[in-house]
Amino acid sequence: MYERKIPLSLNCGLDLIGEVLYGKWKIRLLWFINEGHKRPSELQRKIPGASRRVLNMQLKELEGHELVAKVIYPVLPPKVEYSLTDFGQTLIPIIAKLGQWGDENEVHLRNVILKRLSDVPNV
Repeated sequence: MYERKIPLSLNCGLDLIGEVLYGKWKIRLLWFINEGHKRPSELQRKIPGASRRVLNMQLKELEGHELVAKVIYPVLPPKVEYSLTDFGQTLIPIIAKLGQWGDENEVHLRNVILKRLSDVPNV
């Protein structure tokens, strides 16, 4: 059974957001599901750098936080689709605003990220 190494802290809204959206691919998953990519294979194609296992884990966490809904169709082979819940839809304008900020600051962000990577000594 999984046991947290760091105690859970839910003292403010930022703690809550971090707990719900922490995960490398969760924001992208929400965005792509909102765009209409609902099947796990479609999401895998949209995020080729992520393993299927990690995507499934993060989708399950998003489902547990009631941001996405999973529908399993009773066909062979089984067909699974994800959709945003009404609660999940409330995040889309926020994600869009974050994306806009990233686009507006793309050059600066790329420079600081690449500088930081070049400053890290090779181990």
